[in-house]
Amino acid sequence: SKNQLETTVEEQAQTLKKQDQIIRFQAEKLREADTFHRLMMEYRAAIMEMETRFQILNAEFSQEYKRNPFESIKSRLKTPESIYEKLARKGFPMTVETIRERLADVAGVRVICSFPDDIYRLKELLIHHDDILLIREKDYIKNPKPSGYRSLHLILALPIYLSNEKKHVKVEVQFRTIAMDFWASLEHKLKYKKNVANTDEIERQLKACADSIEDLDYQMQEIRNKIDSSRG
Repeated sequence: SKNQLETTVEEQAQTLKKQDQIIRFQAEKLREADTFHRLMMEYRAAIMEMETRFQILNAEFSQEYKRNPFESIKSRLKTPESIYEKLARKGFPMTVETIRERLADVAGVRVICSFPDDIYRLKELLIHHDDILLIREKDYIKNPKPSGYRSLHLILALPIYLSNEKKHVKVEVQFRTIAMDFWASLEHKLKYKKNVANTDEIERQLKACADSIEDLDYQMQEIRNKIDSSRG
């Protein structure tokens, strides 16, 4: 009945509100912990270290090949709310040790390249640094997600040098072309719009757009290759 439906919706809203309150409370507790602040400092240091590696590779490419292997770098650190939510969802305890051991994407760096082959060239150069460890690789370019999402994801551990020690810290690095990033950004915005009708049709159109973008990426790469070869 209508009353039952309204009651169910109200109960669900109350449950979500309680869950949100718990997340905020736990996140606030995290923020107050010195050990958590120390861990976040280490993740920020790892992001700075990773960005520096890419900037050096970029400078070298500019000098040697007269072009840049990537267009831009974006970085982010997960919020306490997001960290708590992910640990709770996976059933892990809320401790600094668990964050360090169980979460690989607290520190994230996204590298936007012009062409698909630049992504793989950068990846190879990066993982051949003798102090970087490749922990995990997911290639959604060669094996796109059903939605059409394409990106190369690496979980890397790289060293940071503190006043009294060196330690390896995990960083998630995502590589995309400009076109892949354009699609992923818009898909993310559209996906979280509420009360959308015809979701199946929209998902089909988004997938078709992703396929078109892949074709465009490789056409542009082919044009660049022709230009490069014509220069002799």
